[in-house]
Amino acid sequence: MRAASVRAVRSLITPSSRVDRAYGAEMTQIIETIDVAVPVDVAYNQWTQLEEFPRILDHVDSLTQESDTRSAWKVSVGGQTREFATEITEQHPDERIAWTSTGGEADHAGVVTFHKLDGGSSRIAVQIDWEPDGALEHVGSALGIDGRAVKKELGNLKDYLEQKGTPDGAWRGDVKA
Repeated sequence: MRAASVRAVRSLITPSSRVDRAYGAEMTQIIETIDVAVPVDVAYNQWTQLEEFPRILDHVDSLTQESDTRSAWKVSVGGQTREFATEITEQHPDERIAWTSTGGEADHAGVVTFHKLDGGSSRIAVQIDWEPDGALEHVGSALGIDGRAVKKELGNLKDYLEQKGTPDGAWRGDVKA
């Protein structure tokens, strides 16, 4: 595993929100939440349907799920297109899904958590630690373009979930950290 990926995963599993910079490269952290008017299991189940993301999310051009825990992504944000692979490193139904990049053009790790607000609504929280590459990505990150993109995508997911009311499917497997 690349040093930056290890650093990103460490930042997700430590109680501190500090990103470990011991390996030299600076990571950017995005944290966004959204409340949705669907039960937590509906929100979680939809998130597990990765191959539906290009239909729901504007910045995901394509996504191929290669196994229960591995997927290949192509995303476009701020005029930059990146292809990368991810692996789910931890997954617990209706609670959390954590992942890290395993190859490609975007070095990052993330976690999404699902929180029951009441019987019919839930909160989705996303944290992504990523390493900007080049001047354009550093400027975009400094201007908060990355965070706005994540917030917009969560809004798209909210609209989809609330309009449809049911997930497109579900994967209820458990992946231990």
